[in-house]
Amino acid sequence: MPGPLEGVVIVDLSRVVAGPQATMTLADLGARVIKVEQPGGDETRGWGPPFAGRERVSTYYLSVNRNKESITLDLKSGDGRDTLERLVRHADVLVENFRPGVLDRLGFPVGRLHELNPRLIVLSITGFGHDGPEGGRPGYDAIVQGEAGVMSVTGPPGTPSKVGLSIADILAAGNGVAGVLAALYERERTGRGAVVRTSLLASVVGAHMFQGTRWTVAREVPESAGNDHPSIAPYGTFRCKDGPIQIGVANQGLWRRFAPVVGLDPDDPRYATIPDRSARRAELTADIERVLAGDTRETWLARLGEAGVPAGAIRSIDEVYEWEQTRSQGLVVEVDHPQLGRIELPGPPLRFDGAPPREHRAPPLLGEHNEAVRAWLDEMDRRNQADRRDETDRPDDRERGE
Repeated sequence: MPGPLEGVVIVDLSRVVAGPQATMTLADLGARVIKVEQPGGDETRGWGPPFAGRERVSTYYLSVNRNKESITLDLKSGDGRDTLERLVRHADVLVENFRPGVLDRLGFPVGRLHELNPRLIVLSITGFGHDGPEGGRPGYDAIVQGEAGVMSVTGPPGTPSKVGLSIADILAAGNGVAGVLAALYERERTGRGAVVRTSLLASVVGAHMFQGTRWTVAREVPESAGNDHPSIAPYGTFRCKDGPIQIGVANQGLWRRFAPVVGLDPDDPRYATIPDRSARRAELTADIERVLAGDTRETWLARLGEAGVPAGAIRSIDEVYEWEQTRSQGLVVEVDHPQLGRIELPGPPLRFDGAPPREHRAPPLLGEHNEAVRAWLDEMDRRNQADRRDETDRPDDRERGE
């Protein structure tokens, strides 16, 4: 699987979403990812419905595990720990999302990992952080969405709502990938490994953006505003004759293009500036929707597009994957699954100019690569032994008379 990270070997001890999403991204970039699973497997293998095929393959598991190999190890057994040691010796990166202290109790604290491999980069993802008064808490995505403030600013006013995606996990995965790439770059200069730490809590708080500074600077507590933007208007969902569309008028230039399309005077003093429009949001929305009610979503999207005003449909998930624009961006990939046959998966979000489209591998069956990974470890051990013999046999400077 050629790519920018070709030759990088990643030992993936993670499970569920945040870690597997991070390692899948690294695999998409060309790294070899060896997913280490307990004999029962990653618990998402049993998450459903929906399941696919007679074998009841979890579609949840399929979503975050493409382009990986799977080996089963009981890390509480001698053989499991010995095999993990061998993997660590030959790896570039180890990824784990255990609760703090679990890896230590298994016999692999960071110090031990770097004794085995001083160049190893360790990515550790937790729910609430690795220290602090609540660092040991387990942290699933929905829990962190509540604790980290996402739910308080999402949904209809007065109704805290969870984002419909595992947003805390995905943000943590992205931050983890960024940390790994930075550590790999730093290792080129220092020759040493590093420990990269992030958490679901840190990743969500780090994404608060303007909602965060509303409090830290302005001392205003953000509240949910539905689909409206708390600082910009008109910006959100508006009803047409046959349903809603999204419209985003984020600056004065766009306002001057948008207002005439919906029969408004751009110089109307009620709506002259962004603060004016935000202060009269309900009145402005009513004025806009009275006009939009006269025609269909398709018609209004065409008119707004002609005027250069950002607007869009509200698509269901199935419509997104059938949309030609989605497919044109490589966001749907086909893989051959050993049980399900040819299936489609959501594709990677990155492309590199000049690089040909890549073939992707299906998420692995549990333990599918046990023999192949152990054979690779045997070969790597033989090479290392041969290298050590060569160094021992090589004459030093005194023997050469220098």
